[in-house]
Amino acid sequence: MRTKLPPAFSRLVLAATLLLPLPVLAVTPAAATTEAMPVHREVVGNRISENIPSPPDALLDRLNRFQSTRGASFAGWTSDGAILISTRFGETNQVHRVIQPLGMREQITFHREPTMAVQARPGQPGFVFGRDEGGSEFWQLYRYNLATREATRITDGRRSRNEAPLWSHDGQQLAFTSTMRNGVDSDIWVQEGDAPPRLVLQEGGTWFSTDFSRDGQRLLVQRRISINESRPAELDLRSGRLRMLSVADGPVAFGLFRYAPDGRSVYFTSDMGGEFLTLHHRPLERGPAQALSADIPWDVTGFDIADDGRHLVFATNEDGIGRLHLRTLPDHRPVALPELPVGVIGNFGFSPDGTRIAVTLNTATSPSDVFVIDIAAGTLKAWTRSEVGGLDASRFVAPILIRYESFDGLSIPAFFYRPAHIPAGTRVPVVIQIHGGPEAQAFPSFSPTIQYMVNEMGMAVLVPNVRGSSGYGRTFLKLDNGFLRKDAVRDIGALLDWIERQPELDAERVGVFGGSYGGYMVLASMVDFPDRIAAGVSVVGISNFVTFLEATEAYRRDLRRVEYGDERDPAMRAFMQEIAPANNAHRITSPLFVAQGANDPRVPLSEAEQIVRAVRANGRDVWYLVFKDEGHGFARRSNADWFTAATMLFWQKHLVDAGQQ
Repeated sequence: MRTKLPPAFSRLVLAATLLLPLPVLAVTPAAATTEAMPVHREVVGNRISENIPSPPDALLDRLNRFQSTRGASFAGWTSDGAILISTRFGETNQVHRVIQPLGMREQITFHREPTMAVQARPGQPGFVFGRDEGGSEFWQLYRYNLATREATRITDGRRSRNEAPLWSHDGQQLAFTSTMRNGVDSDIWVQEGDAPPRLVLQEGGTWFSTDFSRDGQRLLVQRRISINESRPAELDLRSGRLRMLSVADGPVAFGLFRYAPDGRSVYFTSDMGGEFLTLHHRPLERGPAQALSADIPWDVTGFDIADDGRHLVFATNEDGIGRLHLRTLPDHRPVALPELPVGVIGNFGFSPDGTRIAVTLNTATSPSDVFVIDIAAGTLKAWTRSEVGGLDASRFVAPILIRYESFDGLSIPAFFYRPAHIPAGTRVPVVIQIHGGPEAQAFPSFSPTIQYMVNEMGMAVLVPNVRGSSGYGRTFLKLDNGFLRKDAVRDIGALLDWIERQPELDAERVGVFGGSYGGYMVLASMVDFPDRIAAGVSVVGISNFVTFLEATEAYRRDLRRVEYGDERDPAMRAFMQEIAPANNAHRITSPLFVAQGANDPRVPLSEAEQIVRAVRANGRDVWYLVFKDEGHGFARRSNADWFTAATMLFWQKHLVDAGQQ
């Protein structure tokens, strides 16, 4: 079994990273434009672009090498000792199989839509995976039989969201989270053998399963309240009895929760009693918990337990760098591991016989690849070697970690990508790239786009983790909640101050880029610092928290209210309206590029439409891009490539060429 948490449990994701139909929103140009600002609209297939020049062939050709880089992510061990990986050879990520180190990647799934949530079936030649249509995130789950090469859908095929599949240890039961019952609550369903799935938990709210007992009769589950609070429980699958587990006093965050091999105790990650997600072990019944990673003042991002019960492996996120740790069971004695490349750790898990560990590693200068550790031999072998478009990887730039002081003295970390050669006496333009979430974290991971900007365009890139980011403790995580929202924007103001103090950076040519919540941060920064930001790119960004919360899918609305505030409260609603970029569009005076997926269930198309209308109503030009076959981001390579080319054209015009005027 590999460690891969559903988005609701992770403090790391994009996104990271939640069923009523979306409002009917026509994919049309923004309605309220002025005569002084005509709109040139182009429709090509599923792409609608407004006021965006066609990227020249030379740019497309040069970018193609960077965009042709691809990585591989571990997706599970098969029963015969091969590994499943997720990688892209066409338009979207699909499941492939590799049977030996650096062996051929055999493609298994061939779908127009990307696959997600791949989980290998224990003891059986197959796996489960999910896919949606057009980025809607109404994922349906499918069981794939490697013997027959056939996939069978096991969910309702309607507008339901099905995620977080979990196999029992013998592979005979499959638990998953679904909104099939009412479209709002995320319940837990279990399929036994080939029988139709049955509803086993319908308590209301958002629930996920985390582990089956060895006999398959009990299930560890959690209710997700927010990133800062989860409530673990044990479900008896025979009687249906749900027993809440009193693990900590008061609201605390929990990550993964697993049975120990003895079945009488549990392992879990939690920030109870401290700032970070620490690995704990305690009896299933009441009893003291032993903190196993208390000496590491960073989050434990995941762990796995070998099926033979002999080892436990866990990963930590230490200032953005991943570390892997191995312990013997039941005595928790440390075991030395071979040295891993310095980078970001993704999915990992034990082989079926417990003798090997597969791990996904990504560095700032190389895409993700899967490595396998032989525990007894103490060796590390690469099982995949991903392509970098024929580029000279030695020219890729690794960032340095800087810290700057914000308005209230808080230290803010940021990754700084600096061009290798800056001519003496010159200053280079800068792009500040802001992650989404906001309960997510930026990592020094490989980005072909950043490498292109630094190497080909001579631009610097700064990637901050402003307050509210995960990975830096519970207190830091809460510093932007509710009425504190604009404090995170002030962190960007402090970064602008830092840029002004750097002799090689041009404070007159600073752009901001971000997606989802990062898109809000782009818009808010352009509102608050109109004279200090030269251009901005907002991708699937929030332009008004009130309209966003009223239009986002019902199954994720309460989760978002915990972070952003409840728009139904008059005081909070007034605050949200006061800070909304859409209501302050007259302050956005620099060039703006807005990009959106028409099927986005998280940040609906209406958020993009209203900011485009508002900025254009003030006589300002806006580049506007919509893909009719995308959702919260751009999953298809052709779409992502065109957007990236347009973005580079935007930076060239408003940042690079601006220094030559």
